[in-house]
Amino acid sequence: MEKIFTSGNRGEGVRSDCYVEVVPGKDPLKVQLKSKVSSLYGQHIQKLAFHVAEALGMVRGLIRIDDQGALDFVLAARLEAAIQQENNNDKEFLLPIREENLQESPKRHPRITRLYLPGNTPKLMINAGVHSPAGIILDLEDSVAPAKKYEARFLVRNALRSLSFYGAERMVRINQMPAGLKDLPHVIPHGVNMILVPKCESAQQIQLVNEQVELLKQKHDIRRNIWLMPIIESAVGVIHAWEIASAAENVVAMAIGLEDYTADLGTSRSQDGKESFMARSQMVNACRAAGIQPIDSVFSHVDDQEALRWNVIESKQLGFEGMGCIHPRQIAVIHKAFAPEPEELEKALVIRNAYIKARAQGQGVIAVGSKMIDPPVIKKAEQQIQLAINAGILDPKTLNENTNN
Repeated sequence: MEKIFTSGNRGEGVRSDCYVEVVPGKDPLKVQLKSKVSSLYGQHIQKLAFHVAEALGMVRGLIRIDDQGALDFVLAARLEAAIQQENNNDKEFLLPIREENLQESPKRHPRITRLYLPGNTPKLMINAGVHSPAGIILDLEDSVAPAKKYEARFLVRNALRSLSFYGAERMVRINQMPAGLKDLPHVIPHGVNMILVPKCESAQQIQLVNEQVELLKQKHDIRRNIWLMPIIESAVGVIHAWEIASAAENVVAMAIGLEDYTADLGTSRSQDGKESFMARSQMVNACRAAGIQPIDSVFSHVDDQEALRWNVIESKQLGFEGMGCIHPRQIAVIHKAFAPEPEELEKALVIRNAYIKARAQGQGVIAVGSKMIDPPVIKKAEQQIQLAINAGILDPKTLNENTNN
């Protein structure tokens, strides 16, 4: 019976993907292709398959490809994952990386929305950035079946290099520690901005991630910052929230995952959120004390936009700066609900301008009308203005022109 190594997906509903079988043998390498687009791209696909195989040291045997419209970055990832199951060497086949995907994201990037995409489903990745999330998460954890995690690493790596993210922050959620350490070599050298550390329960886990990150940065001469976002998903994690939030300089945000947290409590999520109020408040306090961004959980009822809106309003009231998304249609609702109301924004701009004017005139006392303005009020005004900018309802250029006038 012939030994076969496989990678990828096939069957009904599969698009922009392929299924690869690698059969070791003694005869010179042969590629068999089945594709609806073989008349147009068959020669190109076969040529790519030979290039990948050659780069990985496979010169004999058989490669079968069942193509469903896969782009080059998907084909290359599927081929490499299948071939490396047999070869298991340190060789790679890397497509060119987009110049824009080498850029560092700001430490205070507006992380109002982060869109989760399964790391083994290319059809959802290709144009995800057009929906304008603040961040795109290529997920290697819960959304990837255990048997598919190995091959998903190659696909996520190639997506980081090849896709346009349309300005969204490039994020990867690694697997739960310690398994997540094996994911890092596939993402750190390839343009990732932020690593999400799931089910985080201690500062030690952050330190272990950073040790591996630093080793990989040195090995590949990476000089830009790579940020971390721990995700709190258990009672232990909530208790250690401050310790985790302040564990390292590159921890710039922290999120809470309420599905796993409520399961850990032995309960389930309710509409009013009473069961998670303490945990969310404690996490926000830990983030504010550490000077990082508190990010709320995803809202799982995709079709209930009104319930989502009220959830965001509550999240904003608790002090969160953003939340996760599991569907693109949630993005606009979250952006709008997190933005300040018109009267809130108008008041914030008046306070900001009064503060700038007082500073320019060397005044120690700041007033709006007959009301004195203290530092906490100014800080709140700045937060409201930033939320408006993040939500796209205030242009920073307009803000600067208004200040100059």
